[in-house]
Amino acid sequence: MSTFPVCDDVLSETDEVLTLPDVAELLGVPVTRVHQMLRDDLLLAVRRDKIAVIPSTFFVADEENVGKQRVLKQLPGLIAVLRDGGYSHAEALRWMYEEDPSLPGRPVDALHTHSAREVVRRAQALAL
Repeated sequence: MSTFPVCDDVLSETDEVLTLPDVAELLGVPVTRVHQMLRDDLLLAVRRDKIAVIPSTFFVADEENVGKQRVLKQLPGLIAVLRDGGYSHAEALRWMYEEDPSLPGRPVDALHTHSAREVVRRAQALAL
C-alpha cells in the first residue's frame, strides 16, 4: 500500500482534528479515497499522538448530501498555490492557521467566508 504525506503537528492543541476514518465517514467515501486525497494534496494531515488526523475546519456541510460534508471549495486550490510557491505541508498549514488581522481571523477561517478568494490571492502573492 502506498503511503500518504503527514507532517508534524503544527496546529494549536485547541484546533479540532478528525481521524482518517472519521473523515471518510464524514465525506461518505472509503478511507482509501481519503488517503488518495492526501497524496493528491487535496487535503493536508498532521500526526497527533502518533495518529494521522485532518483539521475539521477543512470541511463544510454538503447541501446536496444531507448529513454529509465536503471539502471547502477553495482548499485544494489554496494548497496547490502554496505548494507551487515552495511551501512544505507544515509551512502551508502554519500559514493557513496563523492569525491575520486583515482577515476575519486566520486564512483557514476566511475560507468559510466571502474572503476565500482573497486568501488564495494572498497565497499567490507569497510565491512571487
